[in-house]
Amino acid sequence: MTKSLLQLVMAAARHVATETNGDLEGILATLEGEPVYDFYPVGRRLSGMNNTRRYYEHFVANAMPRIVDVEQHGEWIGDVGVVQEFTLSLEHPHAGETTSHRIIAILTFGEERLSGERMYSDEVLFRALLGPLWDELDEIPG
Repeated sequence: MTKSLLQLVMAAARHVATETNGDLEGILATLEGEPVYDFYPVGRRLSGMNNTRRYYEHFVANAMPRIVDVEQHGEWIGDVGVVQEFTLSLEHPHAGETTSHRIIAILTFGEERLSGERMYSDEVLFRALLGPLWDELDEIPG
């Protein structure tokens, strides 16, 4: 592994650790430029540092408290990012139920830090993670 690849992998590890701890400024410090978050198969996109900040503000304040379990199934490192597969269990207080969601997340590398993520899961999970930002997402071109 080259030094620059190792640095990017370490940025991904810091991102996961700060996200787990709900450290908003720490999360944002692992990102560079104007991050892009793509959500598949729904084909929606969130982009820009301002929107990324809004996403993580909602995530830390509203989504994290609803996460009741996370089970990681695997992690892989490649030239373009770190891939993680896990199951996330989410409480839905108004419905009185907990749902499980399989997700594959690719933490994409930029030049020195992360450039965003590509996530594969279902719309129920994405709406919970994004909250009011869901209605502001762009369609992924192409």
